[in-house]
Amino acid sequence: MRHYDLSPLYRSTVGFDKLFSMLDTVSNPEGAPSYPPYNIERLAENTYRISMAVAGFTEADLKIEVKENTLTVVGEKADQDKESREFLHRGIAARAFERQFQLADYMQVEGANLEHGLLHINLVREIPEAKKPRQIEIKGHESGVDPTVIEGSTH
Repeated sequence: MRHYDLSPLYRSTVGFDKLFSMLDTVSNPEGAPSYPPYNIERLAENTYRISMAVAGFTEADLKIEVKENTLTVVGEKADQDKESREFLHRGIAARAFERQFQLADYMQVEGANLEHGLLHINLVREIPEAKKPRQIEIKGHESGVDPTVIEGSTH
């Protein structure tokens, strides 16, 4: 298994710092889960998409949950055809899975859709107004404020 250097991603993304740190440890061949495969895309400055290859799963087989800063995707395939079908080769995995992603602060899940065997989860980083940077006006002595009043001293 190759080890990929993710350091360029640290410099060019906002909101997934914890996730990329986890990806560094997941890329370690020490038995880390690799199913189902997924991509993480940065679509805009504060917009992301996680795409997971879930061929053979339907919307009813998949569950997406967000709790605190953890996004969990669970896939459980119903075994309705198990006895009626005989496979000579089964290369399309339909085994149950659970994949977790750590989300950065203020990261919100906008929605998800299943298209051509790919589950797309759209994320947006929405920083509250109170947390956004704002400009503070600097007033000089001419502004009418008596600096001695501010300092608490009187002459």
